[in-house]
Amino acid sequence: MPPRIRDINRPKSSSLRPLRAIISYIRPYLGTLILAMCSLLLASGAFLSLPVAVRYVIDFGFSAENAVTVDRYFYCFLVVALMFGVFSAARTYFVSWLGERVVADLRDSVYKHVIRMDLAFFEVTKTGEVLSRLTTDTTLIQSISGVGLSIILRSSIQFIGALVLLAITNVRLMGYIVVMVPAVLVPILVIGRWVRSLSRDTQDRIADASGLAGETLNAIQTVQAFTAEDMESRRFGEMVRLCFETAVRRVRARALFSAVATTGLFTALIVVLWIGARAVLAGEITGGELGQFVLYAMFVAMSAASLSEVWGELQRAAGAMERLLELLNAEPVIKTPENPIVLPDTRDGRICFEKVSFNYPSRPETLAMKDFDLEISPGEKIAFVGPSGAGKSTTFQLLLRFYDPQAGRIFVDGIDISRARPEGVRARIGIVPQETVIFGASARENIRFGRPGATDAEIENAARAAAADLFIQQLPKGYDSFLGERGTRLSGGQKQRIAIARAILKDPSILLLDEATSSLDAESERLVQEALEYLEKGRTTIVIAHRLATVLKADRIVVMDEGRIIDVGCHQELVRRDPLYARLAELQFGEVAEKHS
Repeated sequence: MPPRIRDINRPKSSSLRPLRAIISYIRPYLGTLILAMCSLLLASGAFLSLPVAVRYVIDFGFSAENAVTVDRYFYCFLVVALMFGVFSAARTYFVSWLGERVVADLRDSVYKHVIRMDLAFFEVTKTGEVLSRLTTDTTLIQSISGVGLSIILRSSIQFIGALVLLAITNVRLMGYIVVMVPAVLVPILVIGRWVRSLSRDTQDRIADASGLAGETLNAIQTVQAFTAEDMESRRFGEMVRLCFETAVRRVRARALFSAVATTGLFTALIVVLWIGARAVLAGEITGGELGQFVLYAMFVAMSAASLSEVWGELQRAAGAMERLLELLNAEPVIKTPENPIVLPDTRDGRICFEKVSFNYPSRPETLAMKDFDLEISPGEKIAFVGPSGAGKSTTFQLLLRFYDPQAGRIFVDGIDISRARPEGVRARIGIVPQETVIFGASARENIRFGRPGATDAEIENAARAAAADLFIQQLPKGYDSFLGERGTRLSGGQKQRIAIARAILKDPSILLLDEATSSLDAESERLVQEALEYLEKGRTTIVIAHRLATVLKADRIVVMDEGRIIDVGCHQELVRRDPLYARLAELQFGEVAEKHS
């Protein structure tokens, strides 16, 4: 059974190593990064030059004969301030743009990867958890790759620059700071790792809550029909409570982190200033030198405080990036082979199941198909019948190569589908499911899903062939009408005709029908059945049969039970010789079965 993405067997990093993955997303925009760095260097240079001017003002400017000199220094202050403002704004813009771009590309990469994962992945992974990583986790990355990156770059340069200038100003006082910094940084790093672990736990709890909410809201009719609102509210409330408790633990750790960092840094600064003040009184340094040193020491403290604050954000972002990398590193079981075989252009629709045995990854102890052996000729119509769990739907899943069998092979037009591109196989197959999926888009776009490159005229022709044109024209905006999320504005029969129009537009050589009329009223069933008859012409058709009319019109009926083929024949033959089929016919078809026996 494939692991859930949260439980993939890979070590959980206790460092910032996962953030290295961002580099590959920054690399395409190296020019923007260079502009940001140039702006940063110029802004930092202007900022770090201010204390030098302060020193000379203090030492040489406060006398009547030096009034012109003071004016000159303050003009310099103004120019430096303007430079600092302009280049700081440029740095903020370029870095923020880069952060937005990186996160947009990251979201795009994750979505493109996840949408190509096979069904085995989605059997064990909640959709809400994936959505949480696409939204909440990428937002954390956005904060650190945009504004956070700007703060890191600015504070790092100013921290290093101020330290160097501190050493130039007064080596002895600089030595005191160097000795005290490690005593402050060690607890910061230890608490930072704790914050990171709690941040990951918080994101996991949010993902659980998102998954539950998505599952419930997608089944809102069922929830309300069974008056389960209170029960689901309690379940979600419990999830929210766990989210809150985990978040509070993280907030406490962050508060402790901030207290330790700020107190430690400013304590070190105060101690050094006290030593410097005594040196001025002793005549060892000038007042201007101490003023310059004080400003640089403040720059070091402020930069270190900013870095320590961002360190907590970096820890959270590393946890988020680790979760995103789990998605990006997840490998689908169903892959395109290294040297795929191209399916022939003939598109005959010939199908062959050769001794196929299969079990679902989530149910490894139960075989869904056993030694399934069947050949279907081009243009033939086959009906699969059998009790629930007989393996009828599994044949569709395997033919579409959503899964690979554990034993045996499946051929389409003479090619083993495991040796062909999955997209190439699926391009030849159209499906009309029992439960049609309607997307939150217009009628035109929902039909265009069958062939994205189709013209408007081709879409409308397909709708007419599917008996869908009339009701679509009656919608407020015709083909451009929004159908509502999951097709809430359509009836069951209308949804099915949209699905048939998609299949007609796709023009497949193989058609899979999961009896599309089983839950419709008589009028809708008649319209849908007429559309299906048009669609089936000239195609190899496999039907999961629930209605006698479908069985009677099939060229062959395949009776299945427990993943095996029990018998194959026409309706009259099977009623006479096969006890399982006769019982199903009596239970499902009643008098009509007797009439044709």
